[in-house]
Amino acid sequence: MASEHASEGPAHERVYRALRQRILHGELAPGQALTLRGVAEALGVSMTPAREAVRRLTAERALETTPTGRVLAPVLAPAALAELTEARALLEPELAARALPHADAALIARLRAADAEVNAAIARGDAGGYVRANVDFHGALYAAADAPALSALVESVWLQLNPSMRVITGRAGTAGLVDQHEAALRALEAHDADALRAAIRDDALQAQALIAQLAPA
Repeated sequence: MASEHASEGPAHERVYRALRQRILHGELAPGQALTLRGVAEALGVSMTPAREAVRRLTAERALETTPTGRVLAPVLAPAALAELTEARALLEPELAARALPHADAALIARLRAADAEVNAAIARGDAGGYVRANVDFHGALYAAADAPALSALVESVWLQLNPSMRVITGRAGTAGLVDQHEAALRALEAHDADALRAAIRDDALQAQALIAQLAPA
């Protein structure tokens, strides 16, 4: 966990943000357990804000608590993984289209920089780097949509999905990944909403194909 979060904002909020980012980046593997003491010590806080952060993330279904009290990243069945990627394919094209009116030169430059990181991670076979850069690309695009309710739904999907996606991407390797972001960037520059929706949908369906290929039965 990044120690820089420990100096920003109320303790419960910074612990929540740090854990949430770790999950979004796929840094907590499915089935990997957390302890409140470990979270508290890593971020230099007491047990109370650690407990509150875990409670919030459990409510968001990013973590789960077992009957014995263990806290861990959920291990999702193939059907659940497929449902989450289907949700991506339904929600994200609309969210991207809502960002289109706000796609100025500064946003496109930021997206191109994030996409360069995606491509660099693919080239070096870095599944973790790919997931992080992919989150950065989509997060920047969707933040421009000014659609908080829809954004919250998409973020909930990513929180549940990304730990598994990092494992699946690592198993599959990055060599076969296709950069759908370039098509999205061209659509943004052309102000073509239909092409943008198609590119973002294709991006989600690529994740779905990986899951179908590699997720255990």
